[in-house]
Amino acid sequence: EGSKIGTAEIRDSVVGIRSVIQAGCVLDGALVMGNDVYETETEQAAAHLRGLPPLGIGEGTVIRRAIIDKNTRIGAKVTIVNEKSVQEEDGEQHYIRDGIVIVPKNAVIPDGTVI
Repeated sequence: EGSKIGTAEIRDSVVGIRSVIQAGCVLDGALVMGNDVYETETEQAAAHLRGLPPLGIGEGTVIRRAIIDKNTRIGAKVTIVNEKSVQEEDGEQHYIRDGIVIVPKNAVIPDGTVI
């Protein structure tokens, strides 16, 4: 049981078991909890038909100072950096506490989302 990590830049971060991090991702000061299971190709295809990104972190995504809980689906080219330095916020699929973005368990963040 390991993780699947494409060509990515990972600094000052913790990557949990069964994490899937696609190519071109940047993680800086992130805690990625991982996944309970690996998603099969059949499960990925079914999720795609429902409009969901694959389990894990999609290609070209940038995450800074964030906690990514288990079994999340973060699409491609997502930016999670809290550039506006928001201290407290309750979003639809995320929270910000003390300036740190938290993506809760089983959350879905669509392609191109900026937080």
